[in-house]
Amino acid sequence: MSVITDVEKWGNEHRPGFLDFFRIILGLFITYKGLDFLTNMDELEMTAAGLNVYFAGATLAHYVVFAHILGGPLIAVGLFTRVVCLINLPVLIGAVIFVNAPKGFLSVGSHMELEISILVLAGLLIFVLFGAGRYSIDARRRKEAEAAQHS
Repeated sequence: MSVITDVEKWGNEHRPGFLDFFRIILGLFITYKGLDFLTNMDELEMTAAGLNVYFAGATLAHYVVFAHILGGPLIAVGLFTRVVCLINLPVLIGAVIFVNAPKGFLSVGSHMELEISILVLAGLLIFVLFGAGRYSIDARRRKEAEAAQHS
């Protein structure tokens, strides 16, 4: 067995049940942020353009919107959860380090964006490790695959 398979098996066996509820809320929040970024694309491009790389602002802004709008619903229903969380990890790492950390904790103008970004980043890391959980499409697909193997 590979390391990835071992981690996936361990995560599926040692997963707390309340994380299913947290996964759904996290997916809905990520979808909301993706739609919010889509409606405020100019602001997102200006924020991402600070890297001083040609077309970096537009490219990163489109990646963020794509990752959030596609990934949020998939996380909420629990389909390809680990892969989608891995796709969203660079977005949240960038949000924490480059966008929200310079503003600081509990700053007046940021509306707790750093704290929320850290919480979402932690959630993504948890679901990369533990997977989608019992009440997800991933779990149903896994059970159907196991049943097909035993037949």
